[in-house]
Amino acid sequence: MKRIPCIILSFILILLLFPGCRREAPAPETTTEEPTTILRDHNGDPIPVYDDVNPASLDPALFVPDENGRMTYDDPDIKMYTGIDVSIFQGDIDWEKVKADGVDFVMLRAGCRGYGPSGAIYEDENFVKNCEAANEAGLKVGAYFFSQAITVEEAEEEAAFMIEILKDRNISFPVAFDWESIYYDTARTDGLDNETITRCALAFCNKIAEAGYIPIIYFSLNIGYFSYDLSELKDYHFWLAEYGEAPSFIYDYRIWQYTEKGTVDGIAGEVDLNISVTDFS
Repeated sequence: MKRIPCIILSFILILLLFPGCRREAPAPETTTEEPTTILRDHNGDPIPVYDDVNPASLDPALFVPDENGRMTYDDPDIKMYTGIDVSIFQGDIDWEKVKADGVDFVMLRAGCRGYGPSGAIYEDENFVKNCEAANEAGLKVGAYFFSQAITVEEAEEEAAFMIEILKDRNISFPVAFDWESIYYDTARTDGLDNETITRCALAFCNKIAEAGYIPIIYFSLNIGYFSYDLSELKDYHFWLAEYGEAPSFIYDYRIWQYTEKGTVDGIAGEVDLNISVTDFS
């Protein structure tokens, strides 16, 4: 049997006497934090999360199309209203036929700002006659302004314009701020920052509310998530445009525009269809 060299024996003795000299694998780290879930839209972009904005109160699974393809809300405790929104582009409308075809409310384009450099404001040529005839037919009537405001002052000008032309008219549904990006052409609003867009919506709604009307902000899913700071607009209603079988928007909305290809008796061609779960009148 060979002798173990003294130096090796000395090393073994040290390890036995001083266990702290031995290298041990570190214990795995533990954490009590929950994993962070990032909400994303249809394109995979992260959705802004606002703790102070009311979450969606409507269950997407309860939106069910009827035999005509019109959207209903399957909750006996919630009354729903079928609506359309129109402008001069729908031409002459037979409002008696529209009412008879099951339409409860209409959002009329009352005014518009051009997206060209001048940004001129003009009234929808069919607004007055549409407003009078829709009311006579028994529909609830709201209005919207197609905005291309690039400053708070312009948004307030648009609100003042609406207040003037709505004066002495029977408006029982909301008055909407409809700011949109122009994707098909060069526009004065190209590159406008989110803070300004939000401030314009807020300024418009404030003026409309002061005049005694119910403001609402119309937006697509993309503009709602990525152009507006919704925490600044939470005191006003939202009108969502999201086309499909059910809305996916995570924040509360009162009107849902679910298609731009609807058909209604009394209107030639396609028309936007909406559903509201709120009687604003």
